[in-house]
Amino acid sequence: MTLLRDRDLARAFDHASLTYDRLTALNPGYRSDLLRSAHRLRLPRGGRGLRLLDLGCGTGASTRALLRAAPYARITAVDASAGMLERARAKRWPANVRFLHRSAEELSTTDDDDGSYDAVFAAYLFRNVAEPGEVLRAVRALLRPGGRLLVHEYSLSGSPVHRAVWNTLCRGVIVPAGTLTGDRELYHHLWHSVLAFDTAPAFARRVARAGFPFVRTVPVGGWQSGIVHAFLAGNGADPVRTGAS
Repeated sequence: MTLLRDRDLARAFDHASLTYDRLTALNPGYRSDLLRSAHRLRLPRGGRGLRLLDLGCGTGASTRALLRAAPYARITAVDASAGMLERARAKRWPANVRFLHRSAEELSTTDDDDGSYDAVFAAYLFRNVAEPGEVLRAVRALLRPGGRLLVHEYSLSGSPVHRAVWNTLCRGVIVPAGTLTGDRELYHHLWHSVLAFDTAPAFARRVARAGFPFVRTVPVGGWQSGIVHAFLAGNGADPVRTGAS
């Protein structure tokens, strides 16, 4: 299967935006796992005085997790899909959260004062960009010294068992559910984008090659064990040694 990219992928997300929250709500642990990953950034003082970027925010579930982990931070949330952003903006948000229509490849045009952040959160994004290494390098350039990156992503462990579980789940649940909402193409893309993407060890190496001196891989539990991982990286100080876990 040819994966969706750029405008085709954004249009598919636009179409799926009306039912996206209902489908993700059927995923046990979807929101609690995002919150757990946001907390792994260990942002001090509730984020007071910090600037955070939610990269690929979708309908705002990752933004909500980041806000709960750092309620006083200034949060900029961006996404390439206008439809997903419309759903996100329709929800209630405090004044310290704003949404911008940007793709991951347009990180230099977030309209911020100095274009730098204390932390970047990217959930379910990197499978969907054509050049993940380039986006990682752009993220690192946006991070202030000692800043942190948390990537929460479908990235298989490399075990044939976990690959088989993912294939079975997609054939039996994910693609049929997406077909009922008229979004079969997008959920077929989800299935095959995970198979084509880096395994967790390979993605950790990719993050390191992008210039992050410290990378830690944390498996997500539950049914997603071996299928979803969180990757914590630091732009300078080691986030593991400074208490992020």
